[in-house]
Amino acid sequence: MFEFHADRKRYFDIQIANAAQHVIPFINEVFPVKPGMRVLEIGCGEGGVLKAFTDKGCTGIGVEFDAQRIENGKLWLKEDIEAGKIHFITKDIFDTDAEKDLGGAFDIILLKDVIEHIHDQPRLIGWMKQFLKPGGTIFFGFPPWQMPFGGHQQMCTHKWLSKLPWYHLLPRFIYKGILKRFNQPVNDLLEIRDTRISIERFERIAREQGYNIVNKTHFLINPIYEWKFGWKVRKQFPFITHIPYLRNYITTCVYYLIADKNVTTSRN
Repeated sequence: MFEFHADRKRYFDIQIANAAQHVIPFINEVFPVKPGMRVLEIGCGEGGVLKAFTDKGCTGIGVEFDAQRIENGKLWLKEDIEAGKIHFITKDIFDTDAEKDLGGAFDIILLKDVIEHIHDQPRLIGWMKQFLKPGGTIFFGFPPWQMPFGGHQQMCTHKWLSKLPWYHLLPRFIYKGILKRFNQPVNDLLEIRDTRISIERFERIAREQGYNIVNKTHFLINPIYEWKFGWKVRKQFPFITHIPYLRNYITTCVYYLIADKNVTTSRN
């Protein structure tokens, strides 16, 4: 397993830096992030991404199903919590009421490395409209399933399996057999296979659920690889971004910003 994923505090700190240097600037291109905005992160983990937004004067609420990650976040973000800048909720988002549990709607909703873990993606993307203020926006960052490590091989404890690209694309029974043979977390990795998402699928779901795509960037080198491997971030070659299906195999990360197509998104 990569040490990067074993050290949760290090991962938390990296998420703050990545959000500050890449996520917020991406959103700012079309939707300026301003003090006083309410920000919701679904699948917030320890709250590292939210911290970058509260540092900009926003108020953040994080919803996370994993109670241990929330406990870590409460420890590492104690000052922000006491100042009322961040609030955590340990709950399934589908069991969460916007008014009762979250105190109303949000200017920005974040899903960073989350949508690829969701079983009913169309339901969640459509569901989020009730949490969004008129003119608000939703950010997604995720690895396309077909990219070299789209199977989340970094979860593997076996050294070469954690670094072997594309083998998650093998037929399910072969992939499962390899994982079982080397005593890997079979259920977790097969779940990611079952919930996989591609660029084409995401864009189709967004349109079908009544959203416009207001900004997008595809990366040849994922921004977070700057901390993970020391690699410089690189956007995908423009001509590759326009080749359906093929682009999924060599695009390590995509950022999207979507908005309700029935409401104008403008905060300039």
